[in-house]
Amino acid sequence: MTATKDTVGRRRAATPPPRRFVLWREVLTAYAAPALMAGTAGILTGQPDLARAAVTSIAGTSAVVALLIGAWLHRGGRPRRWTVAVPRVVLTAVLLVAAVGAAGLLGWFAAEWLPAHTAIPDAAWLDRLRIDLPVSAALATTIVTLRWRSTVTATAATHQP
Repeated sequence: MTATKDTVGRRRAATPPPRRFVLWREVLTAYAAPALMAGTAGILTGQPDLARAAVTSIAGTSAVVALLIGAWLHRGGRPRRWTVAVPRVVLTAVLLVAAVGAAGLLGWFAAEWLPAHTAIPDAAWLDRLRIDLPVSAALATTIVTLRWRSTVTATAATHQP
């Protein structure tokens, strides 16, 4: 019987403390990961426009979306009741649709409306925004939401009696 108590005690001691959601780390990761991946792909395939887009529209969009979604979810460290109550997949899907919709509209606005109504010339990089913005928003939203939810779930589980 004492062996069982010792085993349980060792398992508890070996369990790492729960991860905390740190917004600036999430934003930094959301910028660095796509910048490195798309930038490397652009350089290796000889596509300088992809390498440029990697550090501007692709990584920039990811960082901005991670900041907005992460700040909204984190909200001073207190999650909204419904964001913890709904299943993780549902929360991710709801935020994903909202972020991709907003990024898609912004990409359309930049590619279509700006050249037609402003002095900005119709450039090839504007057409990339239709794809870059929604894809970057989708990846950043999914990753930040799942990472945030895992820290909230872990924190809630450790504070239950």
